[in-house]
Amino acid sequence: MIVMVLQKVSPAIRGKLSRYLVETANGVFIGQLSARVKDKLWADCEGSNTEGVIFQAWSTNNEQGFAMRLAGGDRNIVDWEGLSFVIEPARVLSDIEKRRISGDV
Repeated sequence: MIVMVLQKVSPAIRGKLSRYLVETANGVFIGQLSARVKDKLWADCEGSNTEGVIFQAWSTNNEQGFAMRLAGGDRNIVDWEGLSFVIEPARVLSDIEKRRISGDV
């Protein structure tokens, strides 16, 4: 099983994926592919992507039961003792957000 999520990509990339996968929601594609086709689609999408975000997850034999990769955007995938996590960069809270958290509002 494979899942691909696309954000802000060209219609050409979405059209290429629709040949092999089913688009269940806007930008969400699922299906069953061989490893070779999965890797080829990833290379094609990553090479054609200029400003969007492409996420791919697939079933595999590990502790989590899946593996994933990500191209574009500000998130990253990190491996921590054999487990994969998606992390976002830290952001600075505004003064209003700080007051809400501390309960001073």
